[in-house]
Order: sequence, then C-alpha cells, then structure tokens
Amino acid sequence: MMFGNEKSAEQRQKEKERRKRGTRKYGRAKFKNSRKGILSCISGAGALLILGGCILYAFLARGKAAGIVGGIVIISFLLSIWGIRCAIQGFRERDRSYLTCKIGLPVNAAALILFLAIFIGGLS
Repeated sequence: MMFGNEKSAEQRQKEKERRKRGTRKYGRAKFKNSRKGILSCISGAGALLILGGCILYAFLARGKAAGIVGGIVIISFLLSIWGIRCAIQGFRERDRSYLTCKIGLPVNAAALILFLAIFIGGLS
C-alpha cells in the first residue's frame, strides 16, 4: 500500500477522477445550480420583500404614503419581470440543475400577480 508522495501520477489521477464522479448513479457528477436560476430566486424574494414592506408601511401610515410607496413598488415590479426573464434564460444553461429556475419562476410570477392585483384594485 502506498501513501502520500509514493503514489504515481497515474494513481493520483485515477483517485481524483473517482472522487469527482462521486457516488451518483451511473457515475455522473452532481450538477451545479443554474446561475440565472439563483438570480431569479434572489430577485423573486427581493420583489416579495419590497412589496410586503410597502404594503406594511402603507397600512401603518393609514394610506398617507402614496407617493413614496408607489415609487418603491415600481422597483418590485421591475425586479419580478427581470426575475422571470432570468428564470427563462436559466433553463438554457447546459449541464446545470434547474431547481432554482423552477422555484424562481413561480415566485416572481406571484410577486407580479400580487402587484397587478393591488394596482388594479386601487384603480377601481
């Protein structure tokens, strides 16, 4: 049995490849998350937080903060549209896990629908 520096370069390379393959079924390496999917999840969470914060502030101010809340909520609207775009682009990345895209897409859609529901409700 060889230890440390006594291993040949060939044996070290074989060990490295074996560790890289891991114990996955059929020897495939575990995929990394899609980069655009991660951005989509972050933007969806940000959009929901901004929207929720503005709703809370408007409730606490008893409706007297229309200008500033309206301006900040536009950021939430744009962030959710950008998040949907990132999720769709994330599905195009090769050899990646699309779980973050699958999570980010409905979260951003929910933020967008919530924004539109509040906006249309405020018009009537």
